[in-house]
Amino acid sequence: MTTNENTTAAPGSFAPEEAPRLEWAKHAPEVYKAMIRLDTAAKRGLDPTLYELVKIRASQINHCALCIDMHSKDALAAGESVERIVQLSAWEESRHFYTEKELAAIELTEAVTVLTDGFVPDAVYEKAAAHFEEPELAQLIAAITVINAWNRFGVTCRMTPGHYTPGQHG
Repeated sequence: MTTNENTTAAPGSFAPEEAPRLEWAKHAPEVYKAMIRLDTAAKRGLDPTLYELVKIRASQINHCALCIDMHSKDALAAGESVERIVQLSAWEESRHFYTEKELAAIELTEAVTVLTDGFVPDAVYEKAAAHFEEPELAQLIAAITVINAWNRFGVTCRMTPGHYTPGQHG
């Protein structure tokens, strides 16, 4: 089901859906399988809600429509509220929707995702380290790194959002 089917607009009023540039998983199946294994390993020990919030936020920053679609749906299926997902793009003005631990993870996600200054600021890292034990922090950093890799595949290949059903991926 696509987003277009969920609206009340007149038929034919939406822009046409573009096909992906490249079905990279089909042409690089071993890389895809390795990414699935890496993703599975990275989420171990992390709270599922926190994990999805991190994936949504990185995907918003990277403009990966497929991943925003996928992880918003996964978060909703896991019981996350629409309100917290919607507010995530403006989390700094909506801090009261999140726990201090979630805020530290979201801030770390932004710092790891946007490396234009070439580093993750000490204050951001220290805030995350204050909320996460080292093994969990290592997993969080891995999860942030993995979603950024997925985003790069999705954006580069222009993967099409709107067709994902929760539980569909590895």
